[in-house]
Amino acid sequence: MQIVHFGHSCVLLDTGSARLLFDPGAFSAGFEELRDLDAILITHQHFDHLDTARLPALVAANPQAALIVDPGSVEETTKLGLTAEQVAPGDTLTLGGVEVAVVGGEHAIIHPSVAMPPNTGYVVGNGAFYHPGDSLFVPGGRIDVLGVPTAAPWLKTGEAVDFLRTVAPRVAVPIHEGLLNDTGLRLTYRWFSRMAPDGCEVEVLTPREPADL
Repeated sequence: MQIVHFGHSCVLLDTGSARLLFDPGAFSAGFEELRDLDAILITHQHFDHLDTARLPALVAANPQAALIVDPGSVEETTKLGLTAEQVAPGDTLTLGGVEVAVVGGEHAIIHPSVAMPPNTGYVVGNGAFYHPGDSLFVPGGRIDVLGVPTAAPWLKTGEAVDFLRTVAPRVAVPIHEGLLNDTGLRLTYRWFSRMAPDGCEVEVLTPREPADL
């Protein structure tokens, strides 16, 4: 399995049979050049996960790719004139011959006074990879590679560490890091490595460079 991180929450997963792109958002760079995608999956409608300026061109360049969206993103994709498949927690998809389970459903809370949109996480290949979007939802079953959120208005480092420890993957790939400068990144990644559960490796990916995990 190969993963390419395009910054923040945008991740390309190549399973060998399927090329799945998650959350092409405004803080990510280079995903618009991708071709031969089997699916584009959106966890929720926030602009750092769904870039309305670049998504139409990406879809047009990948006409064979399914556009998979959460219930809150349907209005956004409809405004763009895009045909999307709406999914909800409990759904199971087959994309490029790979099973994808839809989990979660709720965006993490920033403040009780602020309404949050829906958020769907995606578990690929019976636990081979899990992208939680903006949530700390723990799915059932073993997760091999986890995209672990690093920094957000809804997140503190201790919560991310608890999430990492509870999921206990073989490899944790930090994502959702676009709000931190280099100093903040080094500090947070150090905490992840220090506090990771036994048997878990924290793998910080170089943006736009493929990594075999």
